[in-house]
Amino acid sequence: MGRWQPGAQGRLSAAALELYSERGFDETTVGDIAERAGVTERTFFRYFADKREVLFGTSALLQSAVVRAIEAADPALSPLETAMAGMDEAAAMVGESHEHGRRRAAVIAAHSGLEERELLKMARIAEAVAGALRDRGAPEAGARLAADLAVLAFTTGWSRWARAAQPDDLRAVVRATYDELRHAASTA
Repeated sequence: MGRWQPGAQGRLSAAALELYSERGFDETTVGDIAERAGVTERTFFRYFADKREVLFGTSALLQSAVVRAIEAADPALSPLETAMAGMDEAAAMVGESHEHGRRRAAVIAAHSGLEERELLKMARIAEAVAGALRDRGAPEAGARLAADLAVLAFTTGWSRWARAAQPDDLRAVVRATYDELRHAASTA
């Protein structure tokens, strides 16, 4: 493999997404990913527990950033608006590359196990959001509902954004989805 080069985690993530897009998830091995990234399989496992986790490796960072945004939000905001401040931060983090988002969404949609993993990761984020809201004094039921609605607005907005040919800013799409959700709830 030669001399160590920085950026192994990013190269592994990029290589995995390329290979999953080209060959399919099931047809791609950890060895294939490591070879494409120019690292060893051992290096792969320093960064990721398995080949699925390559697509979800930033979930913990995303969750931490969302919770920090909630903690820093204006205390006068409602629990739902506070949760949406967290989703704004999530959109800022994952909305930088539409092409990456589009390809990632296609890979996940093509594999039920990856869809399940995505749902589990988002459920963990919703639980963290609810916990952060409770820490700010929101009652349990209100915190849980606000967290679930905010995450629904984010995931629906992200899905729309990833499928769009000429997408707007992800934050704007998530906020528009949130507005639609609020409108639907008020006219139901």
